[in-house]
Amino acid sequence: MAVPLYGLIENNQPHLPAFRAAFAEVAESGQFILGPCVAEFEKQLAEYCGVEHAIGVGSGTDALMLTLMALGVGPGDEVITSPLSYVHTAGSIARLGATPVFCDVNPRVYNVAIESLESCITDKTKAIVPVHLYGQMAKMDTIMDLAKANGIKVLEDGDQAIGAKIDGQMAGSVGDAGIFSFFPTKNLAAIGDAGAVVTNDGELAATVRKMRVHGLEAGYRVRQLGGNFRIDAIQAKALSIKLPHLDEQIVRRRELADRYNRHLEDLQVSTPVEAEKRYHTYNHYTVRVRSGGRDALMAHLDACGIESRVYYPVPLHLLECFAHLGYREGQLPVAEKAASEVLALPIYPEMINAQQDEVVSAVRDYFSAE
Repeated sequence: MAVPLYGLIENNQPHLPAFRAAFAEVAESGQFILGPCVAEFEKQLAEYCGVEHAIGVGSGTDALMLTLMALGVGPGDEVITSPLSYVHTAGSIARLGATPVFCDVNPRVYNVAIESLESCITDKTKAIVPVHLYGQMAKMDTIMDLAKANGIKVLEDGDQAIGAKIDGQMAGSVGDAGIFSFFPTKNLAAIGDAGAVVTNDGELAATVRKMRVHGLEAGYRVRQLGGNFRIDAIQAKALSIKLPHLDEQIVRRRELADRYNRHLEDLQVSTPVEAEKRYHTYNHYTVRVRSGGRDALMAHLDACGIESRVYYPVPLHLLECFAHLGYREGQLPVAEKAASEVLALPIYPEMINAQQDEVVSAVRDYFSAE
């Protein structure tokens, strides 16, 4: 039985009638960008995240870039972040002329390691961008304490973690702002590109709203340049349709993760750890192949018709585009070792137990043949 990494078709299938009606509604309204559909989704999202403000934008990358701009990040500034992330995280920092500074990660949950982060703080540090990797929040209480003590802003990269919690607080609601991607593989998935910024800071929210439309104010005034970071109305409408189902889908992801944990615990893999006071949403179910045979296991799964993927095979500090920063192999050893061993197995709410059994059987067969 073939098993996809993501059930994109299965995820959207139940919503097709509502999508068709929404498309007709938007097409007939003539309001294709921003407008009432976007305002309604922003209201829903703010309520879900437990924040005062949500601002829909074109993508998760737009959300990160725009918020960094609104916080005044630019040349001469340093922004600390994780090397175990998609390239957009550090890329958004670098595109503003600021310097990405990479700290190492925790070996159990792969979010930023507090001791390493603290050692990276200098008088040039303008912001910290902790990445809530794989669906689990970073240690935000300690990060916020460090940030406040040093006058630093915190922007949560929650691209993989909408619905995640730490001590009851929702992802995106703890830092000065949070950003989300609604790329089709995310837990809350658009039918194209979309993203959002969430915050309790009214002044920051107003700045972000202006800057998503080039910084325009009444009377065609522009005091702070922004860009075209707008969200399409049809994406906002689709997300409004899917958001009410998010919590139940996260519950199913957690059930599947628990089932994986029980069936894989006796093998030469490390299964995901849910840290203290966390609520993990399992955007990715990521194991770690302790025997060093990650790539061989991937090839075995592929031969069985089972998709798997590495998030992420090269830590950001070792990418060629950041070579000018001067990082060397061995400098962030925990992240580097993780990048060579982690592997995401299929997980999605519509996955049935029989499909998961196929994955488990294939993994067990690989280790029994070693």
